[in-house]
Amino acid sequence: MAEIGETLRDARMRARIDISEIEAQTKIRAKYLRAIENEEWDLLPGPTYVKSFLRTYAEALGLDARMLVEEYKLRHERLSDDQLRPIGPPGSAARSRAPVGGGGPPRLLIVGVIVLLLVGALWVLGNTGNDDSGSDSSSTTAQTQTAPRTTTQERTTTTARTTPTKSPLVRLQIIPTGQVYVCLVAGPRVLVPGSVLEPGQPTQTFRSRKFRLNLGNSNVRLKINGVTRSVPKSSEAIGYTITRNGRQPLPAGQRPDCS
Repeated sequence: MAEIGETLRDARMRARIDISEIEAQTKIRAKYLRAIENEEWDLLPGPTYVKSFLRTYAEALGLDARMLVEEYKLRHERLSDDQLRPIGPPGSAARSRAPVGGGGPPRLLIVGVIVLLLVGALWVLGNTGNDDSGSDSSSTTAQTQTAPRTTTQERTTTTARTTPTKSPLVRLQIIPTGQVYVCLVAGPRVLVPGSVLEPGQPTQTFRSRKFRLNLGNSNVRLKINGVTRSVPKSSEAIGYTITRNGRQPLPAGQRPDCS
């Protein structure tokens, strides 16, 4: 598998996203994002922050966050002192702590005391067990019958609470950086009817499953689901299809015509 930082950097570069845009989206400082891409783990606050930052960064780029976190744990997390302790034969620790030599009470005396205590305990249980057996049995049966239902309810409630609902809609706002022609449609609806927008005149935020966009030049930034993205420099017309999965170039013959 490729290096963790290289995987993140390549995904960001392919999407043409500046690291400052990721910083604004994830609220992770740019210096930490660069440290992750360079795998300079010592520059990060600690393993817990590293895994949290990795997960957030990967999700922002549409990568498998769980796989990257597991890869980090496999490569860079160290075992604890208990895990590194050598395994000895059973009872070795107890034998090593046992005192050498005599001085204690005779072994037969200790065995006799233990036997007497066991006999006494069995006698007490024999006299009291019959009175309580019925109630204990009923209580145990009631708990056994109700426990699975409670567990199922808790599991259902937890699943409903933790399963997110993903919206199929994508949010789009067009922000001119210079004079630019804009034609934007969503299905049969014309949202921006072939207008020339000026700097400082951003459009409202539109919502749809799919947009088709025709731009006269690259004097524009696109804010998609809250993330601002630039457009490659071009003095010619540019077209895009924009969905929840991202933006794709649109050939000239398929671009909308708002004239």
